[in-house]
Amino acid sequence: MKYKNPIIKGFYPDPSVCAANGKYYMVCSSFQFFPGVPLFESSDLVNWKQIGHCLTRKSQLELDGARSSGGVYAPTIRFNDGRFYMVTTNTSTGENFYIFTDDIYGEWSEPIIIKQGGIDPSLLFDDGHAYFISNGADDNGVEGVTQCEINIETGEKLSASKNIWCGSGGRYLESPHMYKIGGGYYLMAAEGGTEYGHMITYARSNSVWGTFEGYAHNPVLTNRNLGGYQIQGVGHGDLIQTRDGEWFIAHLGFRQIDQWMPYHHLGREVFLTPVYFDEDGWFTAGTNGTTRDEYEIKGDFTQIVNNVKTFGNTSPSIDWCYMRNPDFSNYELSGDSFILHGTDKTLEDIASPTFIGIRQQDFCGEICCDISPDGGEAGITLFMDEQEHYDIALRKSDSGFEAVLKLNIGDIKHVQSAVPIMTNSAKLVVEMNNFFYKFIVCDGDKSFDLGIGQTKYLSSEVASGFTGVIIGLYAQGNNTAKFSDFKVEYK
Repeated sequence: MKYKNPIIKGFYPDPSVCAANGKYYMVCSSFQFFPGVPLFESSDLVNWKQIGHCLTRKSQLELDGARSSGGVYAPTIRFNDGRFYMVTTNTSTGENFYIFTDDIYGEWSEPIIIKQGGIDPSLLFDDGHAYFISNGADDNGVEGVTQCEINIETGEKLSASKNIWCGSGGRYLESPHMYKIGGGYYLMAAEGGTEYGHMITYARSNSVWGTFEGYAHNPVLTNRNLGGYQIQGVGHGDLIQTRDGEWFIAHLGFRQIDQWMPYHHLGREVFLTPVYFDEDGWFTAGTNGTTRDEYEIKGDFTQIVNNVKTFGNTSPSIDWCYMRNPDFSNYELSGDSFILHGTDKTLEDIASPTFIGIRQQDFCGEICCDISPDGGEAGITLFMDEQEHYDIALRKSDSGFEAVLKLNIGDIKHVQSAVPIMTNSAKLVVEMNNFFYKFIVCDGDKSFDLGIGQTKYLSSEVASGFTGVIIGLYAQGNNTAKFSDFKVEYK
């Protein structure tokens, strides 16, 4: 059947995938958001359902003081001898660690720290041995892909950390993954930086310790030279074989707001690209080494798209996220309404304001929600980071309540408009397309256009960083706000 890329839309970067018990499982980066490391399940490698998170407790994930694009980087998931392992980096504490579970639907263990530096860690299980791989310097100070053997029960290093490959020459060598295929060892990595020059490269060896020979035509996958093509930034992937014997790379990429406009605000998304091995054991990928929006995969199934998100068809513990480590006493969440208790923490603070968000997953559509605060300020934010976000809200004024639109772009904090409303309740609406957000307040039988905000100012090209826009509900100030009839509908 034919499938469309991306297979998971919105801010779900750095995918890693494994097969176990007749299913496929995927994890992605979560940065400063909590819970950490979204966890997905699939029966066909195309349709994915989020089933939870790997890091659900503060004892596993300390995010206090984590800036935007800090926190959790580049997890890897692996399955060995009946047990799942997830290994990652908390850049805010500077530690590489792994956790494990025997029940993919249950809780994961407390972290086990590994004393090897770098980021983007991975694991390889081979003939009773466990190897830990990351980028960075080895014990002799040599930069590149670094590897050591570990005791998988304790995390103790059983060997020195040794450089095994220096890449193909691109900058920011990262995302190393090792595979044993046909008796040989394949080392796949990303280079070029996770932006327009991003690419996937690989090398192979007859020994887990090398010497590794780079593929003669590296990069094996990149869209860096595809000008005028919407899918860009292709890289950071994980290799997987299907039950039908086909090979694919699950990898990140992003969609520009238009083919000729180099801005992206949805974040880095998950793409699936076919891989082809030749008789000599080398592989190629995609369409002449590039990723396109449509490919074939064996199987009799349909790609399912859910274009409507509501309180009723999403789960607060699975689909939604908080800023850093939240105070759960500020949230009362049900399938009918969310009640948020505001504090003195705001969206601009490196803290945990009263905020709960769901990722924006496509360009065009509409967001709407009925909001009733009893004071302070409460509303909807299109949140990229502390400096770049658009907020439509109701807030207490001297004469009652007003609807406001605030545009925050870097050091510019601008109230675009403020309109008095009859009571403390109104419907807030955001109409979305590739280029603009349009903000509307519905007050009884009247509606008012509050203004627009360009999507490009919430892009990574403007704001920098590694995240994407989160559709957030927030309350700030000493107030209680009720949110009901929430809906995001993509067109």
